[in-house]
Amino acid sequence: MTSKANSPEEYVQELPEERKAIIQKLRKIILDNLPDGFEETMSYGMIGYVIPHSVYPKGHHCTPKLPLPFINIASQKNFVALYHMGIYADKNLLNWFTSAYKKISGRKLDIGKNCIRFKKTEAIPYNLIAELVSKITPQDWIQTYEETIKKKDK
Repeated sequence: MTSKANSPEEYVQELPEERKAIIQKLRKIILDNLPDGFEETMSYGMIGYVIPHSVYPKGHHCTPKLPLPFINIASQKNFVALYHMGIYADKNLLNWFTSAYKKISGRKLDIGKNCIRFKKTEAIPYNLIAELVSKITPQDWIQTYEETIKKKDK
């Protein structure tokens, strides 16, 4: 479900009451732990954390007028989602995350290429997400992006 909200605050206000606190907590965790240089914005109808054009003028290779995406969070119909491009592009980061998740959760990890789905919102591992978002700087992401994702499309 994508939103037409113009700001992360507007996005949160559109949510059903039971999801507002969850998305607000995720936003706070991300903003408190994301390395400097990323910017919070609306991206693809979700709350996004991107590398702005002022840092990476090339933007996203599919749509250069958009900034380089990194993380998105969204309240979907049946789950809360964390979209993390780093776990898609970096196998070591994915392996670390899946291993760490197994150690702290009795639940099976519900993950796609870059989408981590939390159907049981009371089981969201906020501390693990804080650690995950702190692991990649904007410079690291640009390098990984250019070496993996952008290269695949050539």
